[in-house]
Amino acid sequence: MTVLSFDDKGVDVVYEGTEFRLERALVEDAVDKPYPETTDHEVLQIVEPDPALSGEPRRIGDIIA
Repeated sequence: MTVLSFDDKGVDVVYEGTEFRLERALVEDAVDKPYPETTDHEVLQIVEPDPALSGEPRRIGDIIA
């Protein structure tokens, strides 16, 4: 299971027991849109090769508000 924790500067990730951080600029470059407009599903797709996406995607701007 992958755990994503968002703040206004980036995302803390725990993936297969490894913890790391994706900085805001890296996320924006990867999805080619502003960080607040990016969804949690898009970030999960950066981290996992074939993620099981469930539920509605949520904008990071809504999550950190």
